Formats: sequence, C-alpha cells, structure tokens
Amino acid sequence: MKDFFRLLFRLVPPYKKDVFLNIFNNLVSTIFSLFSFALIIPILEILFQINTGTYPHHEDIWSLPINEIGSALKDNFYCFLLDFIDTHGGGLTLLMLGGFLVGMTFLKTGFMYLASVNMIRIRTSVLRDLRNMIFGKILALPLGFFSEERKGDIIARMSGDVTEVETSIMSSLDMLFKYLIMIVIYFVTMVVLSWEMTLFVLVLLPVAGFLMGRVSKQLKKPSREGQNKWGQILSQIEETLSGLRIVKSFNAEARTYEHFEDENNQLRRITARIFRRQQLAHPMSEFLGTTIIAIVLWFGGTLILSHSTGLSAQVFIYYLVIFYSIINPAKSFSQAWYSIEKGLASMERIDKILLADNNIKDPEHPVELNDFHSGIEYRHVNFKYQNEPVLKDICLKLPKGSTLALVGQSGSGKSTLADLLPRFYDVVEGSITIDGTDIRQVRKHDLRALIGNVSQEPILFNDTFFNNIAFGMKDATMEQVVEAAKIANAHDFIMASEKGYQTNIGDRGSKLSGGQRQRISIARAILKNPPILILDEATSALDTESERLVQEALEQLMRNRTTLVIAHRLSTIRHADQICVLHDGRIVECGTHEELLALNGTFRKLYDLQTS
Repeated sequence: MKDFFRLLFRLVPPYKKDVFLNIFNNLVSTIFSLFSFALIIPILEILFQINTGTYPHHEDIWSLPINEIGSALKDNFYCFLLDFIDTHGGGLTLLMLGGFLVGMTFLKTGFMYLASVNMIRIRTSVLRDLRNMIFGKILALPLGFFSEERKGDIIARMSGDVTEVETSIMSSLDMLFKYLIMIVIYFVTMVVLSWEMTLFVLVLLPVAGFLMGRVSKQLKKPSREGQNKWGQILSQIEETLSGLRIVKSFNAEARTYEHFEDENNQLRRITARIFRRQQLAHPMSEFLGTTIIAIVLWFGGTLILSHSTGLSAQVFIYYLVIFYSIINPAKSFSQAWYSIEKGLASMERIDKILLADNNIKDPEHPVELNDFHSGIEYRHVNFKYQNEPVLKDICLKLPKGSTLALVGQSGSGKSTLADLLPRFYDVVEGSITIDGTDIRQVRKHDLRALIGNVSQEPILFNDTFFNNIAFGMKDATMEQVVEAAKIANAHDFIMASEKGYQTNIGDRGSKLSGGQRQRISIARAILKNPPILILDEATSALDTESERLVQEALEQLMRNRTTLVIAHRLSTIRHADQICVLHDGRIVECGTHEELLALNGTFRKLYDLQTS
C-alpha cells in the first residue's frame, strides 16, 4: 500500500486539474445514478398499487429543520405523483417516470464519459512522462552503468514495464476516485435506509476482501519474474540481429533457436501462472458477491416477514439494487489490485534506471571553460571498473598543439585512458586537468564541446549522410558538411548514392562498407572542428588507398590541434610528438618514434613484430 501511494505521488501531481475534474464528474455521475435507482420505488408502487395513502404538501420546505427537509421533499414528490395519477392515469405517470429515468441515466453516463476523458488525459500523460524520464536518465547515466545491463532488458523496461505501470495507474485512479466515491455514497444511502442490514453487510464484506487480497498479493513476484524474462528475450533478439552474420557463419541457427525456444517457454509458463491468478479475480468476486447478496436477501426478507423493521418491500428492493451496485465497484476494486501489484513489480524494474546513481555529475559551482589555451595533464591517475585496477599511476603532459600516441597490447588501458578525458568515466585517484583546471570542476557539456572523437568502431545512426555528419551541430550548412566529407575522402561515394547527402545509410550504416562508415565518422569529427581530438585507431577500417588519403587529411586536421591517438599500426604515428607505451595499465616507455626504437624496449618489440 505504501509503495502504491508513493507511486501515485511521483507520477500524478502534475495533473491535479484533471484529477479534480475526474473526482467531480464521478461524484455527479454517482448522485444521478442514485436518483435514477430511487425512481424504482414509485414505479413499483404504481405498478402493484401498493401506496394508497395521502401525503401533505409543504409550502416552505427550506424553513423546516434540517432533519425534516428530506421527509418533506418526499411528501411533496408523492403528493405531486398521486395528483398526476388521478388526473392523467397510471400509464401516463409510468411514461413520465420512465422519461425521468432516461434523463437521469443520460446525465449519469454523460458525466461518467467526462470522467473517463479526464482519466485518459492522465493516463497518456503519465505514459509519456515515464518514457521521457527513462530516456533522459539513460542519456545522463555514465557508460559504466550500461556495461552491467543488457540493452534488450533496458528496452523491455521502456516498453512493457512502462505500459504495465500505465495500466496500474489507470486502475488505481479509477479505484480511488470512481469506485471509492460510488462505494461511499451508496454505503451512506444504505445506512439511511436500514442501519441494521448495513451493519450485517459490514460483517460479510471484510471476509470477501480478505480472500481477494490473499490472491492479489501472490501476483507481484511472478509479474517481476515475467518482466525480467521478457527483458532477457529482447536482449537475445537484439544480440542475434547484431550478430546474425556470425550465427550463420558458424551454422549456429539451430543452437540459437533452441536457446530462444527455451527462454520463450519459460516466459509462457510464468505468464500462464500470472494470467491464471489474474483471471481468478472475476469468478471469485462474482461468486462471493452472489453469496453475499443471497445472504442479505435472506436476512432482509426475514426482517420484513417478521415485521421487526420499518423497511417496506419496495424500499428493500431499492436497498438491494444499491447494494448490488456496490458489488460491481467492489469487484473492480479487487481486480484493480491485481493490476497494481503487477504495476509495482514493473516500477521496481524501472526504478533500477530512474534511481540509479549517476556519479559523474556537474559541479555545483562550475568553472567556465570555453576555450583551450595551454595543455592537458594526467596527474597520478588510477582507475578501476570494479575491483581490478586498469590504470596505475598515469602521469602525462600533452601541450597544446602536440600529438600524443598511445600504443600497447590489447587490454593495456589505452582506450580507458582516452575515455577519462571527456569524463565518460571518472578517475578513482589523481586528476586530469585542462589549462590547470580539474575537469571535474567543469560542466560536462563545456568539456565535451572542446573534444572531437573518432572511435575504432564507427557509430552511425539510421539517418541520412547529411544528418550523420552534422550530428550535434545545430547550424551546420550543406557547404560545411560537403567540405568535411571531402577532407575525409567521403564526398565521392556519397554523391554516387541515390539521393546524395539525403540518402539514408540504414541501421548503423548497414548500407555502407566498413571503410565508408569510418570515413563518415571522421567527417563528423572534422565538421565539429574541436581544439582537442581523440582518434581511437581511426584508420583501421580503411583500405590502403583510403587510408593514405584519410591519413593525410587527418594530419592536416591535427596540425595546430592537440590530439590523443590510440594506435595499433605503429606506422601511422611515426610523426607523433610523443609516444607512450602502456603495459598492464602502466606507462613503461615514452618518447619520439626514433627515441623509442633506440631504447630497444617494448616499443621496439612491437615495431619489429609489425614490420616483419
């Protein structure tokens, strides 16, 4: 219950106006419903000629004491009704009462529809807000968070879990506003009609509520298991689509299918268990409701037959109609708890994203850094992803306008060292400074605006050539994009495509070769024209001819810029101002190309292996 109200207070407050209108419309709808039921009494009395008494007509009703106003209104209504019967006959009176009944029902259903419109606005808005919150949090979280999570599971949380919470919110708000209002108003009316019978009903209802609650409480755990399993299946689908070439190359279709089939069968079993318990709500509530009505019918009939109550037969029927009208909201009340339990399970999974700690934050009082003047320095930097150290006591200086190359075997920490500069991760010990300012004292946006990045695996989007090259540049012109593409040796194959720069390149650039994808990625960095460049083996995917052309363009681009190059091919960094060799997270050698060769150390071994 506490989790449920916490969920409501998190998501619903922005829509207080719609909540108020929903409550108002439900209240008015319930009052009209009560009056329409009340017309059953005079209709029964006319049909069976039960009421043959006389009723006084009260002239000034509102001057009477409050406790006599209700009785006076009833006297006036019956006085008018009996006069109408004497004048026009019973048939026309029934027709008039039927018209009133239709009118009351029209007003009841009209306000009920308006309440539903308010609820739809709340429901769709909450769904939109949740997705926006999750997507915004995904963009804000550091890369380290996603190394522990599967992409498919995150997608499942944005789709299935959000929809489940939406359904839960809808059910819970209906439960709180519509059903609760109906139950309270009907219950008060029942007390007014017969407090003895209502007291008897109060003994029966908690028993039924307890039985329904026992079933709904058992739904939360399997719901959470089902959503987790669905996330695993989406992850497998995403991984299979990404690695379909490998699956086919290794004839692993059957094994991949068997794994998917097994996961899918597990999801079916969990879902079946959830649905069995969920579908139990309606027949169980129907049975309990009918049982309670039968008991109330017996108890009320006994009171009337024994003349131990002032309740007339027609009023008793009205009482039963109202009580039966409580049963449906009560059943919906119980069924809503099933949805709420499922929604709370889904919200727990969503909160793993929304409440995840983002340890890479902007400082409260940031230092302005709009330009780059002197240089970059790594000061005794230590870093680890979890427990195993990745970088150990790294000390580097990179003056403005110089090129620093990082070399070493795979896993030595080269890419991690470069990722620390734009704060994709934060150092564990030590500091990284730009112009003497610790980068943790600068806004991430300002820091990353100074840095261009070309990764080893080109990251492209399912969009046009133009939008991929101009990515992140709001005011880029076609002339600027074309110039960047020419420098990256990409202009010719772009113009050879069907629509030139407006051609869509497919998912992750699937319509392009590896070399073409890399050249688009380089063009994007060229267009940004930042003072600091990070090139993570930027030419590794290019053929010999393209590599030569792009390498020339990069060298021209790197001139008078500060560049951090991660290189596997040592021939591409021959002219770097400084080369640092990493081994097991430590810098073991530093110097120019010629100096390192003369040392006959680790760099010389790497160089000899490549040249041989």
